[in-house]
Amino acid sequence: MDIFSSLAIVTLAGLVHASFQLSISVLTLLSGHTIGAKRSHARLLRLTSSFVFGTGLMTVLLLSFTSLLLLNIFGNHTPQLIWAIACGLTVGVAIAIWVFYYRHEKGTTLWIPRSMATYLNKRTKLTKLSGEAFGLGLSSVIGEIIFIIAPLFISALVLIQLPAVWQLVGIGIYTLVSMLSIITVWVLIGSGHALSDIQRWRENNKHFIQFTAGTGLVILGFFVYVYQVLGGSIGVS
Repeated sequence: MDIFSSLAIVTLAGLVHASFQLSISVLTLLSGHTIGAKRSHARLLRLTSSFVFGTGLMTVLLLSFTSLLLLNIFGNHTPQLIWAIACGLTVGVAIAIWVFYYRHEKGTTLWIPRSMATYLNKRTKLTKLSGEAFGLGLSSVIGEIIFIIAPLFISALVLIQLPAVWQLVGIGIYTLVSMLSIITVWVLIGSGHALSDIQRWRENNKHFIQFTAGTGLVILGFFVYVYQVLGGSIGVS
């Protein structure tokens, strides 16, 4: 697989990751509690900035760890069976997103373990320091690992085929692209947009976001399967 195709796959995987909503939900909750407590706008910016930085760092760590693990197991030549399993995983997660991602109730409540949802909700209410917000950002990424594991796994498989420098470039691309949505919300909050307007938009468009995330995963899995599995079996890749 050439470098351009590899980075295109990583970019698509990052876009799918960007469509997931748990970190955004926690960011809006954190902002709402901070505003409701009548803390200063400067405090709001410090907390939200720390939170966003935490989500970015955890994304880098997860992708780097997954890549290192796969590299130690398979080296630079991943068996086609593993590629096929990865493609199947993306389709399976896509179906789960189409069916289960949002709970069947009003609002934007996500289908994640209730223990994790309760923990994140409690932490947003108690968060007052930048360090706590940073840790909350880390936790919000872990809380959605059941969904983000598919694009992470595909990206890691692609990255370990690349030279070291391009692996770093790929990790940077994935991280930046995957954070586009949360950075957008962070900028909107920081510039004074009403949380109610942001939340209303998210609720009105949640089914579109859900469909887009699932469809993006299917496209990702299909492209990788055709290019890597079928192409590799006939000596194209």
